[in-house]
Amino acid sequence: MPLPFAFEIVVNGPPDWLREHAFTILYSAIAVATLVLLKLYTSGRTNLSDRNFHGKVVLLTGGTSGIGSRVAHHLASRGAQLVLLTQTPVSDPFLVEYIQDLRDRYGNQLIYAEQVDLSSLHSVRKFATKWIDNAPPRRLDMIVLCAATMTAPNGKRKETAEGIEETWMVNFLANFHLLGILSPALRAQPVDRDVRIVIASCSSYIGSISLKETFDESNWTPGMAYARSKLALLCFGRAFQKHLDSYKRPDGLPMNARVIFADPGFSRTPGTLRWVTRGSLFGLALYLGAYFIPWFLLKSANQGAQSFLYAAMEEGLGRGEGAKLIKECQEVDFARSEVRDEEVAKKLWEESDALIEKVEKASAKKRASEKVKETKSAEAKEDQERVEEIESLLSAIKKGKAKDAEKQKPNKNTTSNDTVKADGSGKASKRKSKK
Repeated sequence: MPLPFAFEIVVNGPPDWLREHAFTILYSAIAVATLVLLKLYTSGRTNLSDRNFHGKVVLLTGGTSGIGSRVAHHLASRGAQLVLLTQTPVSDPFLVEYIQDLRDRYGNQLIYAEQVDLSSLHSVRKFATKWIDNAPPRRLDMIVLCAATMTAPNGKRKETAEGIEETWMVNFLANFHLLGILSPALRAQPVDRDVRIVIASCSSYIGSISLKETFDESNWTPGMAYARSKLALLCFGRAFQKHLDSYKRPDGLPMNARVIFADPGFSRTPGTLRWVTRGSLFGLALYLGAYFIPWFLLKSANQGAQSFLYAAMEEGLGRGEGAKLIKECQEVDFARSEVRDEEVAKKLWEESDALIEKVEKASAKKRASEKVKETKSAEAKEDQERVEEIESLLSAIKKGKAKDAEKQKPNKNTTSNDTVKADGSGKASKRKSKK
């Protein structure tokens, strides 16, 4: 059809209807082409690098939804031994089905889950210490930190059970704590392994207040809390790279572990959905009603995962310096000079260490007191059960004695009757003898 139509136009000229609507068709074609090009632009670049992950161990946070889920799918398809760190228990039906689906879809049975609640320092320490408590050290090729939380714009400030602001805890402090404990495991990996720590970043850090300024309940906002946590994560990541580089390996070879930041760009993720809808059903209805707009302007979760895949697979990132920022599958520079400020990073590290030590001591005392209460409660319950058991035993004995007493009464009546009968027969025999 297109070729005969084009031939007809060349030979006989354009038909009348085409001449009459030429400008309308031209404008429509330009509009469609513009929209297509704009959609291709907003979709971002696609990762063209590839890497074989067979036999490689990868720890992944946030791997059950959003961008983290797509990263999990791509790594699983390449044979990675995937350990998903999830907030839900490993027995959760959704998690069990999700992992089994990954195993069946990609024929990869080396996919597991470990419960790690990023809102709890104790939960993070419990997992990390269990991981490093092994001789020889466990294999660990990569850590991908995708998990994050975001409070809706009209949301209120929340604190975890340990008294830490939720956004700061989940987005920064949990990652700081996890990497701090796993640091010996990263440094102990053989030099022939390409070890990478991929950390999720976000352009929101550009608008954050300085880490030098006070940030508390008086000036807290959801957006600023999120941006500040991302800025802190960048500062810590660069400091952590220097911490790894300062380690002198026993074999004298250079450090083979590198920190890489990945910025997915604006994507349609659960966090973005919560922010756009303001966490309300009315906002969700508007979002669904005008879904074409976010679909057109925002990336899908799979498109947002491309920078993470590039950071995990690009061969060149396994050589040279670490602490690089990847956006749209290419290295970019940091937009804030504060990220490179060593004094800020040092103070952040010290304050975070002090906060963790303080909170963990308080939590340990609380757990100890709760354990004492539970022990006392269990002992009291056990004593009560013993008392009830003894009382029931005494009651059973009393009932038994009562039954025995009731049984003996008819026996006495029978005996007395027999005696009367015997006496009567005796007297009768005496009378006969006298006669």
